[in-house]
Amino acid sequence: MARARKSRKQAIRFRPVAFLRRWLLRAVLAVVVLLAGTVLLYRWVNPPVTIYTWQEGRRLGGIAQDWVPMARIAPVMARSAVAAEDANFCLHWGFDMGAIRTAIAEGRGRGASTLSQQVVKNVWLWHGRNWARKALEAMITPVMETVWPKRRIVEVYLNVAEFDTGVFGVEAAARHYFGVSAADLSAAQAARLAAVLPDPRGRSASRPSDAVRRRAAQIMDGAATIARDGRAACFED
Repeated sequence: MARARKSRKQAIRFRPVAFLRRWLLRAVLAVVVLLAGTVLLYRWVNPPVTIYTWQEGRRLGGIAQDWVPMARIAPVMARSAVAAEDANFCLHWGFDMGAIRTAIAEGRGRGASTLSQQVVKNVWLWHGRNWARKALEAMITPVMETVWPKRRIVEVYLNVAEFDTGVFGVEAAARHYFGVSAADLSAAQAARLAAVLPDPRGRSASRPSDAVRRRAAQIMDGAATIARDGRAACFED
């Protein structure tokens, strides 16, 4: 009898390592479920806030951002953004392996990130370069590509991208730089907006440097090219 009581006490003895391991596993599973749920939800519901816009809103005391659907964005703006950031957007599943190999061979940090990866970073993750963020980005991107149509990815990208300090989304950017709505952007204006995306705080679409002008001209040509060769078909009606 005494031996049985001793065995029961040993069985229920607290094991801190096992306890922490069990709760860590539950926390990881909860994060996975939460991320998967929001990926599915944001297929139809616009993200109410992102980590970066929340941080900038607190730092600046507010931001300019007006969400607009693709139907209220000039088609040339979508083509310009894709031409500037990810010309093979319609041809890949979230990762452009050719661009990744080229970037590694040339030792470039920028140039391999696809539009899809940028959406994942902007909507779910924090800015900065570290292995934890890149690992999460690599896990979420193919899931989003599976759940969302390409048109939705471009729509979300254009609505959360930063175009100037405190200016997020193409509608706020169009009004900020040119005094027009996103629906009324010209090809030249769209190209200039796309040209500032890599460095929105160091470049201006309304007062472009010579480098921005040259880049905008390249983007205009690229936007026309992907319209002709079909690489814009996946996100256009």
